Amino acid sequence: MKIMIVTDAWEPQVNGVVRTLKNTVRELGELGHRVELLTPLEFRTIPCPTYPEIRLSLLPGQRVRQRIDEFAPDALHIATEGPLGMAARGYAKRHGLPHTSAYHTRFPEYVQARFGIPLALTYKFLHWFHGPSRAVMAPTPIVKQDLEKFGFTNVVLWTRGVDLEIFRPQESKVLNTTRPIFLYVGRVAIEKNVEAFLKLDLPGSKWVAGEGPQLAELKSRYPQVNYLGVLSQAELAKVYAAADVFVFPSRTDTFGLVLLEALACGLPVAAYPVTGPVDVLADGGAGIMHEDLREACLDALKIDRAHARAWAERFSWRAASEQFASHLKPLSTTLAATQDSATA
Repeated sequence: MKIMIVTDAWEPQVNGVVRTLKNTVRELGELGHRVELLTPLEFRTIPCPTYPEIRLSLLPGQRVRQRIDEFAPDALHIATEGPLGMAARGYAKRHGLPHTSAYHTRFPEYVQARFGIPLALTYKFLHWFHGPSRAVMAPTPIVKQDLEKFGFTNVVLWTRGVDLEIFRPQESKVLNTTRPIFLYVGRVAIEKNVEAFLKLDLPGSKWVAGEGPQLAELKSRYPQVNYLGVLSQAELAKVYAAADVFVFPSRTDTFGLVLLEALACGLPVAAYPVTGPVDVLADGGAGIMHEDLREACLDALKIDRAHARAWAERFSWRAASEQFASHLKPLSTTLAATQDSATA
């Protein structure tokens, strides 16, 4: 099947959406599909306000139409709600082209946290954007249920995976500070609730790996914390392996790929009992979820690292990508029928 994926999130961004798409594209290729990506790398861009690492494509409509026409996909997937996603959605709607879309992050909650915009207003936009989609792919059952509570009727499940060869238990001493070592990995932004971790009274030392708009502020307020920038996957695996507990303070993530990466390296998790951690950790005993994040951190120190790794082995990118492709299969049939009808 010829699959076109349109995404506003792509390299050089380092985030869960980009990582999900890269792994999915690789697996789809190995399954025999031909995948074409349409990303901001093909367009003139400007930095997104408050998120300069995110690039917004300028006036992409004509180029998007041209690329879709040239590739003539059997299935069109719109991964994000940015300028490219908007252009692809408009093209698909005007031409009656079946397509799927994805809900990767808790966008309304992010917008509310950063700008104070009411949830209802942003969800109204999401209804408009995803309304024509044949299937809106959500990463977890809880996120699927949340969207359905807000009136979505076309939501399906598309789970996530982890590369168990890159992220694995190994000897590592790259974090040479007082133990126990507590680690956060991810974007350093207000919606990630990183400060909830940094202000905890914990023994040992704390590390933060990642960048974002709140990094300078947190460095100034918490100078005793150790900070790393953006790391390659191989470097990140060594950081996970060197820590004692992975702390995930976010209350707004839909899944949290870093949870799986940490577990795959044998690193137990401490988190709030919210969407994301609940879906990944469930009752598997590989992490501690508690409204008292400090208590979760201390209890997580008691978890066997081998158990954390075993739990991560339940997730694979191949299974996730097969699930993704299964939602596209009926679309190619519908598109072929539409084209035959137009030719007759």
